[in-house]
Amino acid sequence: MEYWGSAAVDLDALERRAPEAQPERRPSFEVVEGAGLDARVRQGVSPRFMSRIKLAVALVSLVVCLGVCRVALSSATVSVLQDNRALQSTIETSQATESELKINRSVLSASSRIVRIATQNYGMTLAASTDEISLGDTSQATASASDGDVAQASAVADSSSDES
Repeated sequence: MEYWGSAAVDLDALERRAPEAQPERRPSFEVVEGAGLDARVRQGVSPRFMSRIKLAVALVSLVVCLGVCRVALSSATVSVLQDNRALQSTIETSQATESELKINRSVLSASSRIVRIATQNYGMTLAASTDEISLGDTSQATASASDGDVAQASAVADSSSDES
């Protein structure tokens, strides 16, 4: 056997040896598929973890949906309350106007005011007597008219022709 540590080793002689005599060349490291930390990283996220993530996302979306529904109901309630307040103020205004109109109607329709306007502005006088006319029998109505009523009617007709 040769001494491997000598400086005069013939490298060609080593290469010429028979292939059976040469030791089989192996890679410097072994690759074992599917084992180790690197394999777990390549494997990805476990299905159990993904199911938990999906459950968490579903719960968060449920809470968000409930919050949105609550906000929508609250805003609808506020809107309805504002509309009710506007209607209530309109009703109060209408009731105040109605009260004022009733007061004006009672003042304007007072009989003393009507008599005063009729006598002062239009020269009318109150009737001294009243006659009742029945539509069923016209002969009595003509007979019951007194001479004073006829004279008063002619005076009113004369005064209206003088004004024209």
